Amino acid sequence: MTSVIVHYQELALKGRNRPWFIRALLRNIRTLLADLDVRHIASMVGRIEVRFESGDHWPEVRARLARLSGIANFARAVHVPADVDVMAATVLDGLRGLEPRRFRIKARRADKRFPVPSPEIERRVGAHVQAELGWPVDLSHPQSVIRIEVLSGEAFIIFDREPGAGGLPIGSGGKAVCLLSGGIDSPVAAWRVMRRGVTVQLVHFHSYPILNQVSQEKARELSAILARRQLMSRLYLVPFGSIQQQVMLTVPPELRVVIYRRLMVRIAQRIAERVHADALVTGDVIGQVASQTIENIRAVDDAATMPILRPLIGCDKEEITQEAIRLGTYETSIIPDQDCCTLFTPRNPTTRAALEFARAAEGLLDLETLVSQALRDTVVEERTFPAGPGLCAVVENGKMRRLLA
Repeated sequence: MTSVIVHYQELALKGRNRPWFIRALLRNIRTLLADLDVRHIASMVGRIEVRFESGDHWPEVRARLARLSGIANFARAVHVPADVDVMAATVLDGLRGLEPRRFRIKARRADKRFPVPSPEIERRVGAHVQAELGWPVDLSHPQSVIRIEVLSGEAFIIFDREPGAGGLPIGSGGKAVCLLSGGIDSPVAAWRVMRRGVTVQLVHFHSYPILNQVSQEKARELSAILARRQLMSRLYLVPFGSIQQQVMLTVPPELRVVIYRRLMVRIAQRIAERVHADALVTGDVIGQVASQTIENIRAVDDAATMPILRPLIGCDKEEITQEAIRLGTYETSIIPDQDCCTLFTPRNPTTRAALEFARAAEGLLDLETLVSQALRDTVVEERTFPAGPGLCAVVENGKMRRLLA
């Protein structure tokens, strides 16, 4: 029978709350693998076992588990009786035909009632490999590590261990709403918060029909990529062009970018309140663009009454780009588009907006009407992984109307 053994690390430090975190991870693994031939998923001592009817889906299982936060590492395992001779024979079967290499056996007894100590298991199994295959033992720098985990009445032989995403299980850290621009930074910011167990919903501001729909298509694709990591992504597509036109007619040019950002925060916060989220997330990096100086960040934060998380605030562009490549969002993010951030942007926006001037400029607008109009025209889409029926919704008069996509 084919098994995959999932290990967690940070969850083990959660004390009395550990069972709750483990249940969250179990629930996520069940959802993640729901369309594959899973026979059984269960929590064991310090690990989770996933049993399959066959090993046919291993490449897909490996790819999916590597993306799921809360997992330190995982490995395909051979399920055998807790007998040292059987363990040794199984290890030999798994290594036959491979090129000779320096190796090490690492054994661990989760069930201390098993009469053979871990060092003795390692010595006896290692001796069999040496005698039969002639491979040299190297305890310091092995090329291959074969792990044996002994549980109650059974053992697992693990030949290759895969790294997981680490962090905490999605759903264990509350909810947040991320302002998704369609560029490189914001999807990475969303993932960093997801990796801490937070369920992240996405808000994209667009200027269609003044500009084309490319930015919306990019946001949809980024939402789908992120859904592969948090199993479900809800995307709010907020029309912002008419609001920008009103700002352009009313607000001094040098303050328009800050006022755009303050209005985005107000709209995103209203969405967050409706979905019972407790924070906003942005991809801001200090000094990257005019709106991301410390002074302008302070002026934007003043529009919010909930925390704004900025997980990339001290990163440089190369760090963020490399993480976007690993995440799989980079190729989508660099597609050229016409986003609302470039519409009606003044030639010389201020980089040091005084808070009192930002408040005064915003006071020239009918904020409640602008925010309510944006919310009324917002389109909401859901994407799930594994793929289920896409859901599309339109918010009308404060109520969400769902439609099959």
